[in-house]
Amino acid sequence: MPAPAGVGPRPEAGAEDGSAVTAGKGDSDPGKMRKVALASLIGTVIEFYDFGIYATAAALVFADAFFPVLGDHSGTVVSFATLGVAFAFRPLGSIFFGHFGDRLGRKRILLTTMSVMGVATVLIGLLPTAASIGVVAPIALVVLRIAQGFAAGGEWAGAALFTSEHSPPDRRGFWAMFTNLGGAIANILALTTFLAAAVFMSDETFVDWGWRIPFLLSILLIGVGVYVRLRIEETPVFASETNRGRGPGRLPFREAVVNQWKELLLGAGSLVMAFSLGYIGIAYLANYGTGTLDLTRREVLLAGIVGNCVNGLAIISGGILSDRFGRRRVLLVANTLGIPWALALFPVLDTGTLTAFWISMAVTFLIAGHGFGVAGAFLAELFHTSYRYTAAGLAYSLAGVLGGAIPPLVAASIIDSAGGFVFGMLLAGYCLVGLICTVMVRETSDRDLAETPGPTEVTS
Repeated sequence: MPAPAGVGPRPEAGAEDGSAVTAGKGDSDPGKMRKVALASLIGTVIEFYDFGIYATAAALVFADAFFPVLGDHSGTVVSFATLGVAFAFRPLGSIFFGHFGDRLGRKRILLTTMSVMGVATVLIGLLPTAASIGVVAPIALVVLRIAQGFAAGGEWAGAALFTSEHSPPDRRGFWAMFTNLGGAIANILALTTFLAAAVFMSDETFVDWGWRIPFLLSILLIGVGVYVRLRIEETPVFASETNRGRGPGRLPFREAVVNQWKELLLGAGSLVMAFSLGYIGIAYLANYGTGTLDLTRREVLLAGIVGNCVNGLAIISGGILSDRFGRRRVLLVANTLGIPWALALFPVLDTGTLTAFWISMAVTFLIAGHGFGVAGAFLAELFHTSYRYTAAGLAYSLAGVLGGAIPPLVAASIIDSAGGFVFGMLLAGYCLVGLICTVMVRETSDRDLAETPGPTEVTS
């Protein structure tokens, strides 16, 4: 694979003073790495908290609040469609914010994406329902959801690179996993907030206004996140790349597509399993538990909290194991295990017991979490520094569109018409795609992030 335009065999700028060596080796100061990890984690806590509360509200409330004229079934389908709208705009956000993140730096753009995401979430919490303002309500909901997705497309990559480009190579998987660990923490916070609302208020009150509380509380997370990120320096890898003096007219998106289009597709494909299982657990199973299995809202929310605790532990495990055995091996195992579990998931759920629902949640998140635990280091190592923000964000967003948006959207229709096992076959297909793509990608854990990727990313 040819090096990107403007990147040749010349020595790294700053090599004489050791800056390039510092960029390649990362930061070995544990105290500083903890601050960097916190800055990355708090941003994704906000991002995924906002996504998590929206997914939960879409499953439990939005069909009645914003789409009452469509009826229960169609309202639920359209409600999940608005969930998918954000995923559709994530790639655009990745390209837009990635462009400036690759040119201006990770830190500035991360402050911007956090602010956009937070403001959109608070406004959803203040949005009047269809009963108050009619058709304007669902339109405004979709617009704010687009803003969330656009910001999220730029948030994840910047947060992942913030930790990856600071990390020492032998622990890059561990530190980079904090980005997605924020997602598990955020889901726990979101579900706990909804559970508290369900415990302390009636169903009627919850549907009327109680669902707004989790959205409004996100303003507290925004304040903490901005404070933490203002106190962190730019990554040494990006600082070294800036010293190259690259021209102002370059287009990171074009460079990524021209030079590493295969890695873009295969990187996304390797992670679709994590998104498909993870977002079925986050978004759809809550609706399935209350609507089909007749479990109470409290039982479903508590099961979701436990499942996301498992998710967090699996993310930590995935990051640690990827440092020991490599990113590729962890992804191979997770994708392989996902195939039979996807086929078994709905037969287990349809036994109808609360225990089966808890087991289904836990195993689903256990497998998906190991995929998410590898994602930050894996995608950072896959691409060149000069367009890494754009490329990593785009690959992750494409995986989100294919794996995170489509399955929850089509789940209700497929299950109603053909049964849960048929839908499980679709999930198994995602896992198979992930397995094939992972087989085709070479190991990345030995990559020096300050160097240009060589021509052997993809296996022959």
